[in-house]
Formats: sequence, structure tokens, C-alpha cells
Amino acid sequence: MKDVRELLKKRPLLFDGGMGTYYKAKPGQECEQANLTDPEGILTVHRAYLAAGADAIKTNTFGLPRMAAAQNPGWEALAQAGWKLGVQAAAQTDAAVFADLGPAPDTEAAPAAQAYIATAQQFIALGAKNFLFETLSTDAGIADAAKYIKQNVPDAFILVSFAVLPDGYTREGRHCAELVRRMKECGAVDAVGLNCVSAPGAMRTLVQRLGAVSLPLSVMPNAGYPVVTRTRVQYQGKPEYFARELARIAADGVSILGGCCGTTPEHIAALRGALDAMPEARPAAPAAPVSTTVKPEVEKDDPFLRKLNAGKKVIAIELDSPKDADLTGYLDGARRLRDAGVDLLTIADCPIARARMDSSLVACRVHRELGMNVLPHMTCRDRNLNATKALLLGLYAEGVREVLAITGDPIPTAERDEVKNVYQFNSRKLAQYIVSLAGEGREMPSPMTVFGALNLNARNFDVELRRAAEKLENGMSGFLTQPVLSAQAVENLKKTRETLGEKAKILAGIMPVVSQRNAIFMENEINGIHVEQEIIDRFAGLDRAAGEELGLEVSVQAALAAAPYADGFYLMTPFNRVALMERLIARLKTEVLSENAD
Repeated sequence: MKDVRELLKKRPLLFDGGMGTYYKAKPGQECEQANLTDPEGILTVHRAYLAAGADAIKTNTFGLPRMAAAQNPGWEALAQAGWKLGVQAAAQTDAAVFADLGPAPDTEAAPAAQAYIATAQQFIALGAKNFLFETLSTDAGIADAAKYIKQNVPDAFILVSFAVLPDGYTREGRHCAELVRRMKECGAVDAVGLNCVSAPGAMRTLVQRLGAVSLPLSVMPNAGYPVVTRTRVQYQGKPEYFARELARIAADGVSILGGCCGTTPEHIAALRGALDAMPEARPAAPAAPVSTTVKPEVEKDDPFLRKLNAGKKVIAIELDSPKDADLTGYLDGARRLRDAGVDLLTIADCPIARARMDSSLVACRVHRELGMNVLPHMTCRDRNLNATKALLLGLYAEGVREVLAITGDPIPTAERDEVKNVYQFNSRKLAQYIVSLAGEGREMPSPMTVFGALNLNARNFDVELRRAAEKLENGMSGFLTQPVLSAQAVENLKKTRETLGEKAKILAGIMPVVSQRNAIFMENEINGIHVEQEIIDRFAGLDRAAGEELGLEVSVQAALAAAPYADGFYLMTPFNRVALMERLIARLKTEVLSENAD
């Protein structure tokens, strides 16, 4: 079997193409199952790529980490059969065989590292020395897995490859430059690369933007972009074009090449010929081009952020966007709240999964017409990567500098047969993605500030607090909390401040209760809200006016209790009662904020 390191000293290493798209699996059968059901078919594919000139082949085991994580019975047998077929095919050519490991799901119950290590163990026991982790959207668990492999096989060669879109981001919103850097810092990875999703031309542009990379760099693009019909997916990129573009990438200094989806033995044969025709001396991977264009200065923050970062307590207020297409009343309410002295207007994104006017569009309109600082809520529900990025760029262009990232309420169960939820992110991944859009050569001149939600009423608050710490690690700057309507909520707020420290900006949630019926409804039907029974009892028999007065009193007392542990307040407007909130703002300014100033 070829020594990969020795070969790389002499010339580029050429991998095979896309097993999963070239091998025609039976309907409903995963390609990996063919290791047992159709071993001759898999051998035929391996041999076709080797005959085309491949120096290395990937075992037909891409889906094993996912299977291991799901504890699918028999995945170990698929690993063993896949390895043996790869070795058998390579025996005649002395080609290198890489244990191929695709992405593993990453959850609290089943971390990705666990699945990667379990599958790596199988291959180590079989004598594998070359490992390929490919088509990844994140590096979760990779460092741990790579270190485990090196501990057990010190001379192992580990290649990690990420699937990136033409803009350089993975489907989980991680930028390739950051991922490449993390693999270098890991210290256990021998080569890093990009594969899948993008076509050859886009891959070359990405490589040029990456600049010089200290690790050997790998590029394995798709054969163009797919054409999807009712029954199949076709890739129309011609072998000649594929070979020409990857030869240019090799000339730029990339030392590991191959193909992913849609690439056939014909693509690899064409690339083999193009590589063999190249001179032996190859330059290092190119440095990123330096732009000499002077970009205009942009506003990096706003008065709300400046006040918050200066240590002054702020007031944010939520006003639900309209259920219809008329924004007149909403703008009037926002204007009144602005004049009352709020620092920030927050706008929920289709709360409880019911459609309202888009929060980002409303935010832009309010900012443009009223000059208010705005915080649109952005849910992960119903947005893929492209939709999310497009919206963020539009918000930034409109002068919006902060967003609230939340996972979002799911569509009610009864509707799921007709309407599907789309969740490409969770709130932590979304925050990480938003922050990553800013930087040298990125889409935003400066980062947006990302806030998250914090449920002070969570049954297991220790778990909630741990997730809050993870959110901070992923780029969030602070939190808007659920309403403080119990002594336990105050205690949890205190614990949050003690645990997260001053780094986390915390706006304590204040929501006036306006009637006993309202209190009972919030306690029983609104997720994340707990109203103390004593508060519920106090509203018994009160009319609207008396209920509002008591609601104001309860809210002020809650704010006083929360003030020592909060950087400000997040007010939630009940039933669009703007007049009530004007009165609450006035009382907070005179009875709470003045007492806690400086």
C-alpha cells in the first residue's frame, strides 16, 4: 500500500470519485449495505477508479458514523466488509486505502466524537492507517477522534474535509477558513480540505481566498451542480472541464485532489492525465489577494449598544408585529414607546409558530422611519442557510446591528402532516454563523451583536444555564429572559449573574399581568412562563382598571428585585396595551433606574 506522506513529497495524491452517486444502489437501500449484499458491485466500482489512475480509494463506509450514532444493528459488519473490499481492490495496484467516515450527528445524548471514535475503532482493529473524515459541516468531535486515532496508530494519516458552499460557509454556517485553522490547531490532523456541494470553479476561488495553508490541502468537488428530476439527480459537468479546473487548482499548490458527487472514473482518468502532464515543481498554495480598495467607514454599533456597554441600564420593549398588512397602528405605538424613553424595540418572529408580519421587515421600517434601535427576533424555524444569510445582509444594510437568535416554536403537531418545519440551525449555531459573517474578506464590515433567550423558569435550570454558557462561547453577547414573576425566577437570575459573570449582558424580562384570567393563561399555556400562585390570587375579582394598577405594581416590584443582577429590562407588551407600557416605563425610570444608577 502506498505511503501517503512519501507520495505527497513527489506529486499530488489523486483520490477516486463519488461512490454513492456512481454505484447504483437498489431503491430504498443505502449504498453501504452493498458491502454485504453486492460485494462484486462495490469491487467493480473500486477497480474502475483504480484503473482510471487513482492513487487512493475511499472505503464504501461513508454513512457509518451516522449508523453508529443511531445504533443501527450490523454497522460493524458493514465496516469490516467495506475495509476488506477496499484492500482487496487495491492489492493489485498498491493504492492507498482510506477508511471513509462521513458526518455524525452531534447531540448532548450522543456527541459526534462518540460515533467517530466507535467507527475508528473498527478500522484500527482491521489495520487501517489512513482515515478520511469528509463532507463535514462542523468540526464537532473531530479533534477528539483524531487524537484517539493518533494515540492508537501514531503513524496514521488523517485527512479532514469540509463541505462548503461557494460563499465558503458550510450548511451549519461555519466558514471554511475558521475550520481549516481549527484543524491546524488540533495538532492531530495531517491534511485538511474541501469537498462536495461546490463545483470545480467555485472550489478554486475558495482555495485562493484561503491563502497559504500550513497543512496539505485537499480539494474534491462535485462534477458541477446537479439537475434534479422526479426520479434522479444528474451531474452534467464534463470530465474535460473537471480535469482542467482541478489541474489549475493543483498548479496553485493543492496537493490532494479527487472527486465527490457525480464524478465518474472518466472524470478521474481525465484528471490523471492532466496531473501527469504538469511539471513536477509546484508552488505553495497561494496567499490570499490583498485588496487595496479603501472601504467607507460604517457605523459599527448604535446608541443602545453604546449605553449597554458603558454599564448603564437599558430598557428594551417588545411589541408584536401586526397579524395583517397594516402597519399604521404599529408605527404609532412604536413612536409612543420611543418618546417614552425606551432604548430598543424588539420584534418577535411569528411567536407560537403563527404568521405575523415579518419581524425583520418591520424592524427595518421602524429603524428607517422612527430612528429607533431595533432587535428583530430571528428563529431557526423555516429558514435555510441561504434565506438566513440574505436576511442578515439586508438587516445590516438597513443599519440594524443586533438580532435575537432563537430556535423558534415548532408548528403544532396537528399541522405537521401538511406543513413541515425547517430547522437548519439551532440558536447556538445560528449565533456562531451570524458572528462569522464579519471579518477580513467576509460579508460584513463589522459583526452584528447577537442576543439569546434565557428561561429563568426552566424546570432544570442548571441545564438552561449550561446552554447559556455554550451560547456565549458561540458568539452571543447576552440574553433576554422570560418574565420574572416568582421568587425562584429572581434566584435563578442571581445564579445566572454569578455563573456567567459580567461578560453576559442580561435584560430581565418584565411582563405586566393584567387580570387573573391572564395570569392563569400564562401559567398554563405559555411555554417558559411561571406565575407564582400568590400573584394569581391577588388578581381575583379585579376589573380592568384595578388589574392594570396591580399589574404595574407587581412589575415594578419584580424590576426592583431583578435590578441588582441585570443590565436592564426587557418589557413585554400585553395585548398591545401601549398606554400601560408608557406608564410602566415612567415608573421604572423614577423608581428603579434612578435608584440603581451608578
